[in-house]
Amino acid sequence: MDKYIWLIPLLPLAGFIINGLGRNTLSKGVIGFIASALVFASFALSVCTFIQIKSMNVPINVDLFEWFAVLDLHIPFAFLVDQLSSLMLLIITGVGFLIHLYSIGYMHDDKGFGKFFAYLNLFVFFMLLLVMGSNYLIMFIGWEGVGLCSYLLIGFWYTNPSYADAAKKAFIMNRIGDLGFLLGIFLIFATFNSITYKEVFSAASVLKPNGAPFVAITLLLFVGAVGKSAQLPLFTWLPDAMAGPTPVSALIHAATMVTAGIYMIARSNILFTMAPETMEVIAIVGLTTATFAALIALTQTDIKKVLAYSTVSQLGYMFLGLGVGAYTGAFFHVMTHAFFKALLFLGAGSVIHAVSGEQDMRNMGGLKSKLPITFITMLVGTIAISGIPPFAGFFSKDEILAHAFMHSTTFYVIGVITAMFTSFYMFRMLYLTFYGKFRGTHEQEHHLHESPASMTIPLIILAILSAVGGFLGVPESLGGGHWLEHFLAPVFANSTKIMGEQTLPQNTEWILMGVSVLGAIVALIYAYSKYVKKADIPVADTEERPALTSLSYHKFYIDELYDAIIRKPLDAISQFFYQVLDKMGIDGIVNGFGKGTVEASKGLRLLQTGNVGYYIFMMVVGIVAILIYSFISVHNIK
Repeated sequence: MDKYIWLIPLLPLAGFIINGLGRNTLSKGVIGFIASALVFASFALSVCTFIQIKSMNVPINVDLFEWFAVLDLHIPFAFLVDQLSSLMLLIITGVGFLIHLYSIGYMHDDKGFGKFFAYLNLFVFFMLLLVMGSNYLIMFIGWEGVGLCSYLLIGFWYTNPSYADAAKKAFIMNRIGDLGFLLGIFLIFATFNSITYKEVFSAASVLKPNGAPFVAITLLLFVGAVGKSAQLPLFTWLPDAMAGPTPVSALIHAATMVTAGIYMIARSNILFTMAPETMEVIAIVGLTTATFAALIALTQTDIKKVLAYSTVSQLGYMFLGLGVGAYTGAFFHVMTHAFFKALLFLGAGSVIHAVSGEQDMRNMGGLKSKLPITFITMLVGTIAISGIPPFAGFFSKDEILAHAFMHSTTFYVIGVITAMFTSFYMFRMLYLTFYGKFRGTHEQEHHLHESPASMTIPLIILAILSAVGGFLGVPESLGGGHWLEHFLAPVFANSTKIMGEQTLPQNTEWILMGVSVLGAIVALIYAYSKYVKKADIPVADTEERPALTSLSYHKFYIDELYDAIIRKPLDAISQFFYQVLDKMGIDGIVNGFGKGTVEASKGLRLLQTGNVGYYIFMMVVGIVAILIYSFISVHNIK
């Protein structure tokens, strides 16, 4: 298998080239088949790689060639596939294939069909490069590549100015984080004289914790993760990114790209374990983001915006897990979140497809009987994300909450409250969309229909994964062996040695599980009472809302705040530099030289009369002037 591992990223790249060049000549059927088949082939190779890793329990290192060497810096273009990256390969290619398959039906009538699939294939290539690289530079190339593809896919319908602005916003905010990541890589090389994982982690594991270099490196890396994984304060790009087609939301902003920050920290776990201060910062930022985004999601009426803020909140949970040392729990939540959030986004796309592009839940309702497959699958996804057993989200979320409890009771309490918010706003979305009477137009109601098989089959598969995916990590307190923890143990071995085993008494663990499940059930019952029994529909935008509801609905005016304290001052400064420094200063000097030359030439050109007699006269004057100058010079010397 080692000889063919390079094909895993190469196949999607080939799909990008073929569909990119043939987007105007190949048929839609051929384009969809090529794009999906090549990603499925990558998935098949990823399965074989995973089986090899599982059976041999030894990482696969493949050195393709030496990329470049400068003095002491030697960068091989090499791949490292271990327990962590093998699971990421399955998520990227497996969920990616289902989204490609779904997109064939969803994007069938779009004029940019070929270009869309080319971009999807390119994104999968860069994401695979990000997780397979054996050093930080290859990871950074993949990191920047998925940022580029995000820009292209969010602004796919670029003729709409607001969509184009959303793409630019995502690109710029990611660049802020990427600068921190790049500086972190520079500091890693300055500290360890290498950027290859094996060498860096080996050198780091023998040093003393709490060193200043560890804190500086990890804080810079975390800045990169904050940008890519949409944490406070760099989270506002992700909800706006819903401007892209729904499959883009599922692939980039639910299952893969936004989890790159979590993967990077999990991969660099020993560096973060050696910097407890940074771990505390990560936990606080993650918990704050989770709660803040959940508060916003409580009142949103756009079905995709609810899921977008839910994604931000769930990413916050993952960072909370990383911050309290629950590396396995955080990555476990990456996996389960990939299943149920991709399902929910694709389900939302099926709803939007059925109601002729409508995204406002106030204009939906009563779709349960019209879209039975979409309803059942979205119900499974909603139960899973709410943390209700035995669905996937229960196991991964409760593992994070258990570690949060061991770290800080305050963290646990806030985490449980946020979990209740999650259950409320997700069931609110489900009830407003599928229950009650249809509130859309007569024309929309006339065209209501279930989505085609190319869209519903991926929903069914993801619903099954959302239902059973949690059994990979059943804790010992519930009679399981936590297969995932044992499988990932070699990746986190050095960190575990430093932090020690963290366990709770079985009775305490059961109580914590009971509290979180009870909270989720109470929240969904309250949502049922409010939105089904009382049929309480959110008010129109023209009507007044209570103060707190209005704050939440307007996203606490964070975008407006950034506009006032960052964009407008920067615009004012740039206008000042443009008018004073650029136009009056630089342009004034350059234009001054130009005008001086022009004016001087106007005088000198008068000497060019074209009269031969005048030229002879001036020549004689010149000779006389030279003779006089020579005579005076000689006498002065004497």
